Amino acid sequence: MAEILDKVYDPKRIEAKWYTFWEEAGLFNARADGARPPYCIVIPPPNITGSLHMGHALNNTLQDILIRVKRMQGFDALWMPGTDHAGIATQNVVERMLAAEKLDRHKVGREAFIRRVWQWKEESGGVIIKQLKRLGCSCDWSRERFTMDEGLSRAVREVFVRLYEEGLIYKGDYIINWCPRCQTALADLEVEHEPRDGQLYFIRYRLADREGHLTVATTRPETLLGDTAVAVNPKDSRYLAFHGATLRLPVLGRKIPVITDPHVSLEFGTGALKITPAHDFHDFEIARQHNLPAVKAINEAGIMTEAAGQYQGLDRFACRKKILQDLKQDGLLEKVEPYHLVLGHCYRCKTVVEPLISKQWFVAVKPLAEKAIKAVEEGRTRLIPESWEKSYFDWMLNIRDWCISRQIWWGHRIPAWTCQGCGEVLVSREDLIACPRCGSSQLIQETDVLDTWFSSALWPFSTLGWPEETPELKIFYPTTVLVTAFDILFFWVARMMMMGLHFMKDVPFHEVYIHALVRDPEGQKMSKSKGNVIDPLDLMDQYGTDAFRFSLAAFAAMGRDIRLSEERIAGYRNFANKVWNACRFTLMNLEGFDPAAPPDDLPLTTVEAWIMSRLQQVIKDNAAALDSYDFDQAANNLYQFIWHEFCDWYLELIKPQLHDTQNPETRRHCQRVLVEVLSHILRLLHPFMPFITEEIWQKLPGAAGSVMLAPYPAADDRLLHPAAEEEMRLVMETITAIRNLRGEMNVPPASQVDVSCYCAAPRPLEMLGRHRQSVQLLAKVRELGFNPDSGPPAAAAKAVVDQVEIYMPLKGIIDFGEEDRRLAREMEKIAKELTQAQRKLSNEDFIAKAKPEVVQKEKERLQSWSEKLNKLKVHRERIKEFWG
Repeated sequence: MAEILDKVYDPKRIEAKWYTFWEEAGLFNARADGARPPYCIVIPPPNITGSLHMGHALNNTLQDILIRVKRMQGFDALWMPGTDHAGIATQNVVERMLAAEKLDRHKVGREAFIRRVWQWKEESGGVIIKQLKRLGCSCDWSRERFTMDEGLSRAVREVFVRLYEEGLIYKGDYIINWCPRCQTALADLEVEHEPRDGQLYFIRYRLADREGHLTVATTRPETLLGDTAVAVNPKDSRYLAFHGATLRLPVLGRKIPVITDPHVSLEFGTGALKITPAHDFHDFEIARQHNLPAVKAINEAGIMTEAAGQYQGLDRFACRKKILQDLKQDGLLEKVEPYHLVLGHCYRCKTVVEPLISKQWFVAVKPLAEKAIKAVEEGRTRLIPESWEKSYFDWMLNIRDWCISRQIWWGHRIPAWTCQGCGEVLVSREDLIACPRCGSSQLIQETDVLDTWFSSALWPFSTLGWPEETPELKIFYPTTVLVTAFDILFFWVARMMMMGLHFMKDVPFHEVYIHALVRDPEGQKMSKSKGNVIDPLDLMDQYGTDAFRFSLAAFAAMGRDIRLSEERIAGYRNFANKVWNACRFTLMNLEGFDPAAPPDDLPLTTVEAWIMSRLQQVIKDNAAALDSYDFDQAANNLYQFIWHEFCDWYLELIKPQLHDTQNPETRRHCQRVLVEVLSHILRLLHPFMPFITEEIWQKLPGAAGSVMLAPYPAADDRLLHPAAEEEMRLVMETITAIRNLRGEMNVPPASQVDVSCYCAAPRPLEMLGRHRQSVQLLAKVRELGFNPDSGPPAAAAKAVVDQVEIYMPLKGIIDFGEEDRRLAREMEKIAKELTQAQRKLSNEDFIAKAKPEVVQKEKERLQSWSEKLNKLKVHRERIKEFWG
């Protein structure tokens, strides 16, 4: 007899057990022997500072579904895991620890500080990996990488040196985004732009050599201390008399010229633009074209410099208040208007970013971007959904050189040295002891580290062993697909494209599947400040990991953000329970079944032909959905088939055969088909719900090894049976129609009813006749007649299925008078609820003050009561018709 499942499904009992089994048995590991077709996904490496959030949960669930399917299909499937060193974020964590000890990184020194970071990484940096394992991620942990491990560090240095030798990395003065809090440069993508209500200040710049003034408009009056010109558009007729004039800088009195430039907008402000090259990107470019000097009025700490005159030493925002007072006192502040602006913040600490001119290291990316654009245009890498291609091209075509230096200590230190003897800047693959040019040992290494995204950009090939020619690199590069969120399309995906094409001469992945964001039930982005963050670990604890994973997949409609609903997760927990109970029923009814016995010669019954045919179609639909990354369709196909066809119909239809001990051969045949269908279901469901399927698989007679390595189902077109599907559809719809009539007429559940079916065509009744027993059993029908000579009965409820008219006599089954009175009472009760809801919604005060969701809920209640009342009215009219 088959081993029986526990009566109640307990996720906590089985999840840790099976994950440990899979990992210890090495079932996640790729072979990299070239014996099977390769399939490779590289994980978007989570930060070592991170813990599992909803974005991680969705992203890694989808990856795990793909990798498990391909592993079962016989591919050498490698899911490459790893973590990112997360330069600024990790340094901030350790700096806060030092602050608690009344220390800072400068007091402990660079080497000691880096040792502290490594110590923290070893003690606390593995939390996210443990959480990914909890989620069921079947990564090849034997190959786990870290962006600062020895191999990846070598790859980073090799890439830097090669790009430098090719003239694609350079150091130069350039205006960059600077975070005064983190004390480092930020790439454009690391600046978060937020809309704010601000003010536009109109300031008069007096002419130096005659009466008159020009008025400029600015949102940052403190930066005027760094102005080196005022620009007007040469076509602006308002300022023709000012061309070539000289102005006196407000407050400081420094002379600055009026220049003309076609890039000046005629619409913004007054049309006269103050030029502050050291503190504005647009002004920096204009200044370069006109050979204007750059005056640094704000330093790296956000403090006003010596160039700011009497404002030196003030914080930039304190300076704003003081200079506005002085401008007003001097009669130079003409007016102030409200203005809606967009303010840049550091993506880590949220400090307002300050544009500064600084010596930084850059990658000249345009030559790299051209190849990455061409690869997508030619279809060598596909972005899915395709709609993301426009954003990709727009960004790539307008790309600026990438600032890759960061003024922090944790990260890949830039391999550049300056010789104090000859002044030569040296870049080397190995640490230098002496200058190869002059022999001096007086070398000072660059103190900056590389942008975290620099090492991440090499991830698809550095993790596979590059620059060594490893078997993994040869077999798995290019990788198959990258699964990622759209918010790192430019941070990471575009840069991987550029680096992969440049160093590997091929794309890093053939496809990029870009999934949507997980939002709260109201569609709001989750954030700690809003208090609407949902912890995936809590949901896994409450509902089980399988139900949580299945929910994410079922929600993951392409191109549409997910509104996470806990109610639906609870619904998928019920689905897991349904699967468990169906399998428990199956195992309890396999007494005498021998999976090793030779198959019998009995043909499939119509019910068996139907379920096998439907199974083949589900297999085909599932494969098509996963191939096109329609995870929601794949999940919902399985849900519909398992719950509504296998559980609700097939198991109910075969119960008589399973319980028929008088015909052992028929019973064994029924068992064999049941086990075969269940085996396919478990294998189809496994990538979505790995734990419950493994637990059941281990108890299924004839199943060998782990379900993880069992062959993934492939459709057999020979088992497609349209005729059986047509016949069973008629049978199921007839049973459903009779059940609906019973419910509508309030027939007591235990009562048996008589049913007569009428049809002019003989075929539908012949089909129903072959399933008479099933109709009688499942619809609780005592007598089932087909075209009886007596004709349609009086006082009978009627339904129509295709060409078949179904009559259910009600006389003697229900008390028409009592039913009419019951309906009257129910209608009166609902009418009161309806009136109350209508009164609320007609109250203008309620509409104005109540939250939108409360108003919407009331509208839904009103609609629900209206629909229910209408149904009861129809039902009462039918009862009166029968009673009369």
